[in-house]
Amino acid sequence: MTDADQVRNSVVEEALGKLDLDTKARLLAGQDMWSLPAVPEIGLQSLVMSDGPIGVRGVRWTADDPSIALPSPTALAAAWDPALARRAGRLLAQEARRKGVHVLLAPTVNLHRSPLGGRHFECYSEDPYLTGVVGAGYVNGVQDGGVGTTVKHFVGNDAETERFTADSVIAPRPLRELYLAPFEAIVANAHPWGIMTAYNQVNGTTMTEHRYLVNEVLRGEWGFDGYNVSDWMAARSTTGDIEGGLDVAMPGPQTVYGPALAEAVRAGEVPESAVDEAVRNVLRLAARVGILEGAPAVVTEAPAPVDGQALARELAARGFVLVRNEDGALPLDAAGRTVALIGAAARDARVLGGGSATVFPERIVSPLDGLTAALPDGALTYSVGADPSDELAPADKGFELRAVCRDASGALLGEGSLPTGQVQWIGNDLPAGATYETMASIEVTGTFLPRESGEHAFGTRGLGAFTLAVGGRTLWEGVQEMGNEADPFEAFFGAPSERARIDLTEGEPVEVSLTFHVPDMTALPLKAIMFSLLHLGPRRDAEELIAEAVAAARAADTAVVVVATTDRVESEGFDRKDLDLPGRQDDLVRAVAAANPNTVVVVNAGSPVELPWREDVAAVLLTWFPGQEGGAALADVLLGHAEPGGRLPTTWPARFADAPVTEVVPTEGRLEYREGLFIGYRAYEARSITPAFPFGHGLGYTDWAYESLEVTATTARVRVTNTGTRPGREVVQVYLAPVADPVERPASWLAGFAGVEAGPGESVEAEIALPARAFEIWDEEARGWQRIGGTYEVRASHSHGDTRLTATLDLG
Repeated sequence: MTDADQVRNSVVEEALGKLDLDTKARLLAGQDMWSLPAVPEIGLQSLVMSDGPIGVRGVRWTADDPSIALPSPTALAAAWDPALARRAGRLLAQEARRKGVHVLLAPTVNLHRSPLGGRHFECYSEDPYLTGVVGAGYVNGVQDGGVGTTVKHFVGNDAETERFTADSVIAPRPLRELYLAPFEAIVANAHPWGIMTAYNQVNGTTMTEHRYLVNEVLRGEWGFDGYNVSDWMAARSTTGDIEGGLDVAMPGPQTVYGPALAEAVRAGEVPESAVDEAVRNVLRLAARVGILEGAPAVVTEAPAPVDGQALARELAARGFVLVRNEDGALPLDAAGRTVALIGAAARDARVLGGGSATVFPERIVSPLDGLTAALPDGALTYSVGADPSDELAPADKGFELRAVCRDASGALLGEGSLPTGQVQWIGNDLPAGATYETMASIEVTGTFLPRESGEHAFGTRGLGAFTLAVGGRTLWEGVQEMGNEADPFEAFFGAPSERARIDLTEGEPVEVSLTFHVPDMTALPLKAIMFSLLHLGPRRDAEELIAEAVAAARAADTAVVVVATTDRVESEGFDRKDLDLPGRQDDLVRAVAAANPNTVVVVNAGSPVELPWREDVAAVLLTWFPGQEGGAALADVLLGHAEPGGRLPTTWPARFADAPVTEVVPTEGRLEYREGLFIGYRAYEARSITPAFPFGHGLGYTDWAYESLEVTATTARVRVTNTGTRPGREVVQVYLAPVADPVERPASWLAGFAGVEAGPGESVEAEIALPARAFEIWDEEARGWQRIGGTYEVRASHSHGDTRLTATLDLG
């Protein structure tokens, strides 16, 4: 413990001693959506929290205060570089400080147990070691900037279906060796200042009340000394939560803590010492972030400023994974050559996964934007080819919108800009001047400049009464009732509903208006307004669009097809049903590839999708959800100004039927993790299934020769040489494979890795630590870790499916 730690602890104890029971109980309950109350008498300011993993939204869901939008967490993990993750964290700390945020509600370190997991894009990897290393880098970076983190969702929150109530039934070994492992590693290596407990149960006990996992494991065994905050609306029992080690129940003002907690103490149901311990953890966090008077902040001088746009661009390129590159199709030779860019997803880019991770960047560079800027005039053509969605979506391209709030008399209360037609206000997100008590209506209003002539569809999403007008004419008035949505997150939004169609002319602006009639929300514990103005452009014949794309491809030297998922395929609040690309995108790729052998496919998805045409195209590049600078980074990589630096953080199956773990729907409330230790590449190897692209796979723009491997019980040294003609970066991966294993374990697993860089002809040595835990299992009978001796084959690999060198290690 440092001198500063001792001072902070002393100030915390002194402050705690000045608080009465009611104030202590109030301090553990959110005062609103994002903050805890200030207590001026002890010099405590209000503690402010904010989502999310790829950008800092702040306390209001508004585009008036834009945020840097980094690539998705899966993209960050694909870089296999904890130092890069640390740089991302420092940028987010800079953003948090700019917005007055003390604690970031991130990172998400649940595992990619199944490719169907709807929130896959917000998590890092299928592998606990890689997840822990990248997560520790991220946490260290955020906290380098003096901003707290909350590592989430502790634990077993690996699917979205029935996530508020599902019981994740996990045996002790996989619980320890897989699902708890990233949390344990981050606590050990990054000392996070916070943990967020999940909605779900684990083995019959709700996580916010899980005394064993929180008090005994997290705090007792691992020594975690941060604060434990509930996922939003996860806290359900006053006595169960405080006894289960939950410090803060969010959001407020109505929670199971506050007055209810004080009353439970007075009734003898809860010892006041439990409340004191929770308050101590909150005050310690406040001291660390510098908002408790007399206590020195952990960081008194912020790190050097970070250029957010430049880092977002670098991160995107570093996370792109080139999984196929026949005959050096990439990088493209741009000199005098033509490119046909194809796909609706190339023009209207999805740069983030959505849900609670949504932020509003100041700008978005689409693939079309990026390649238009990078290529000479006349070198690029664009055609839609196929749209991944034929559903209405929040009004976006061509719309300039504002939200106008009025009272019952029609008087203006407040207004704010909207980046799309989606209104998503929770708690105090409202425009200045507006309140839930005084608002009678919210009008989404502005202009629309059509990009195509023809019949345009307009609609709504959300619950309640609406009036829709286009061109000054009311097209629909009505009420949307609640449907059969199972998840509250999805129910709030409702399903997209078409309300009217109208003929519009390209380039001729038209006024649009959607008025939402605000209901009485007095009785609601959490006040929120969520609705959307939706739009869908003219639908052209799919075969005609594909034919146009084929003609463009045939006329160009190279065809670049961008395919993607949509927010109706993967997002927070629901799981996926299959791994198909939506719409006619597979047909488009096949047709273009048949017309032009130099077809490059860019796949913009947050999680695995089937690529049935992968052997028929020249190159396949995975870009995840690449953040606001994704299109610029794509141009950098396609044209060879940057190397695609990524390696797969999760296995991509050839077909959905090959995926070893697909069960994400609970049966009678229970989600059984029957696969035990065998998820991801461990399961593919156990079942002798060859995936489309193995864990760790990724191609650069040069070649590497693996020349030597030396191992000890603690270290592997691998010497590699860049045998290509360009400088590059290689991720050297080390896997352990026990020989004649005396216990049940996977056939092999990742033990360590290191990134190395070298110029053409240059050799470099990677020194990779082999952690003691890599040789251990959780002994269920002894309830402890047991080192397994014997002989191991140590594999130096380019990917899990591409071993380059082996050595034998005998642990005795």
